[in-house]
Amino acid sequence: MPPSGLMQIGEVAERTGLSLRTIRYYEEVGIVVPAARSQGGFRLYTDADVARLRVVKRMKPLDFSLEQTRELLDVLDRLAAEPPGIDAEERLRLVATLRDFHDGVRARATALEAQLRTAREFAAELTEHLAVLGQPAGAGR
Repeated sequence: MPPSGLMQIGEVAERTGLSLRTIRYYEEVGIVVPAARSQGGFRLYTDADVARLRVVKRMKPLDFSLEQTRELLDVLDRLAAEPPGIDAEERLRLVATLRDFHDGVRARATALEAQLRTAREFAAELTEHLAVLGQPAGAGR
């Protein structure tokens, strides 16, 4: 049993919906590093590690690169560490970078919404074709 406040990789996988393999990969590439290891060598994670992995999981389907993911995580880490960690000028730069990511996510969401509209319109057209043929939509082959 892990020490209080720490969880093993299996629990992290359950909480994030990521596979063990994916979590290990993110460790390998330096996206998340276990907070500790148990006496038996098991990876131990914190709630902050889980939150970090949730950010990564949200970025992936939006086609952010690993480098962009690292950059955003660094910005979030540095902003969370302030005020002693950064001066006012650096804080403004970090906030501007965070705003750029926000704008990028909104733009990607808008593009995905347009794709979804197109897909729904196309599905409706095909439903009409099936209806003309006397075939109900959703019926198997």
